[in-house]
Amino acid sequence: MDEIKPAGVCEERIFASFFRSNIKAVRNYLFYKYGNEEHANDIAQDAFIKLWENCASVPLDKAKAYVYTIANNASLNLIAHHKVVLNYSKNAGKSGVTAESPEYILEHDEFGEKLKKAIENLTDSQRTAFLMNRIDGKKYSEIAEILGITVKAVEKRISGALISLRKEIDNI
Repeated sequence: MDEIKPAGVCEERIFASFFRSNIKAVRNYLFYKYGNEEHANDIAQDAFIKLWENCASVPLDKAKAYVYTIANNASLNLIAHHKVVLNYSKNAGKSGVTAESPEYILEHDEFGEKLKKAIENLTDSQRTAFLMNRIDGKKYSEIAEILGITVKAVEKRISGALISLRKEIDNI
């Protein structure tokens, strides 16, 4: 007697519900890894497209891990390119400052650049965990589940990020 397996992720309404409930978190995770909202949006959507294309081989209970894995792998493939772009934009931004700008705007922009640089100087793992906690408000246990590490590892990454940021911001 053949039993019909539930469609799971391949069922359109289940996929749509899964997409709506997870797209923002995946996008934010990628944004923290990249620092570029457009890339985060593109890769998050690509990850869900791959899930849809492979829905028959991905059980619903593994779909979240599958999407994060696909998204993480795509970000790792582009991280070297991203660093080149960040270095270029950092150097190009310095030449665009004019003497006509009000002083407070200039100081604000300089502080913003120094803060961005301080966050860029964090290791990828520290930056990702730190921003997921501080911007998304995710708990350590949620971050640990998403990244596939222990809660202690998340604590260590965030602690290291805070120490590094304090050192760099004290110099500002």
